[in-house]
Amino acid sequence: MSSVFRSKTARITLSNLSPGPNSQHAQKRLGRGQGSGRGGTSGRGHKGQKARAGNGKPKAGFEGGQTPITKRFPKKGFVNPNRKVYAPVNLDRIQYWIDQGRLQSSPENPITARELLLSGCIHNVHDGIKLLGDNAPYLKTPIHITPSRASQSAIKAVESIGGSVFCQYYNPLALRDCVKSREDRISAAPTRRTDILWYTNWHNRGYLSPEAIAKNPKVEERWKELSKQLLSFKDQTFDTKGIKKM
Repeated sequence: MSSVFRSKTARITLSNLSPGPNSQHAQKRLGRGQGSGRGGTSGRGHKGQKARAGNGKPKAGFEGGQTPITKRFPKKGFVNPNRKVYAPVNLDRIQYWIDQGRLQSSPENPITARELLLSGCIHNVHDGIKLLGDNAPYLKTPIHITPSRASQSAIKAVESIGGSVFCQYYNPLALRDCVKSREDRISAAPTRRTDILWYTNWHNRGYLSPEAIAKNPKVEERWKELSKQLLSFKDQTFDTKGIKKM
């Protein structure tokens, strides 16, 4: 005869729910006479900063009025407000991901920050992706990739086996749209002088250089006009005849 298992406790319902043991405590009652154990000073001790009414805790680093240690130590250097932190990706890691079937690319569908993040090749896009050429001999598969920056050794290694690299500018909003695969917004163009010079230079494989406009299969019509406008300063001349010398 098979035995039937029966629970010793009743079924849990709203009628028999109760707080756990020792999970509730009586409120601490202060200032109710000496017999309560907390009369007189109400547990605050005699006088002092911490005994005063309405006194909050001093802020972190406060040393009673003397010059705090954070001010006594000399300061050196500064934090660049325009700094950018790129997520590094090496060629051997990309090849390993390709061998596992976690990455694939073509000229029409290049590898972007979205594919690298979703495949686990990187864990954070930061301010963009930078392609590095470490362990370049391990790269055997032609890849097509669109990072934010790329080293010269990485560009040379990728193009030597039939791949392509086009570096594209992303501001924080454009990078977020790239990761989330949003195409309903127009991505921002570079506005800082250093960025304009970098992304219009074919040596860096900038996507706004005339050579990239001609070779990139995913070029947008807006990029063609941007390339002309951003490079127009090279053909501009200024009339200096009317300027008087001091």
